[in-house]
Amino acid sequence: MKVGADDYVTKPFSIKEVIARVRALLRRVHGEVIEPKHILEFRDMVMDLQQHAVWYKGTALELTPIEFKLLEVLMKSPRRVFNRLQLMENTHGFAFDGYERTIDAHIRNLRRKVEPDSKKPQYILTVYGVGYKFAGDENEKI
Repeated sequence: MKVGADDYVTKPFSIKEVIARVRALLRRVHGEVIEPKHILEFRDMVMDLQQHAVWYKGTALELTPIEFKLLEVLMKSPRRVFNRLQLMENTHGFAFDGYERTIDAHIRNLRRKVEPDSKKPQYILTVYGVGYKFAGDENEKI
């Protein structure tokens, strides 16, 4: 059995870089690796559904459970527009007896945490008169 380093990462490092290096190592050892479905990535944001964690530019974000679920729903279907009721059903469940506008407050709080400038959102976009969607560039894989 051989023991030794195959690669190393210097500090500071991004989560994306570590994930890319691990995938490259696995490809060399086992052939092509299927993309894990528990990792969602877009630009500088990485979401790990198993660890219930989100990183923006390598910095961990502290999200409430509802904010995490909102972001998960939006990131899993980029460019798809969700109305407030759909987002409430996906985050609170069908038994929630509240106002649809509470989603607006959750979105506002989430934007403060994930957007570089919450007044000019790049990730969570408003579709006026309809609801919200997660940005997705046609050429980018999410």
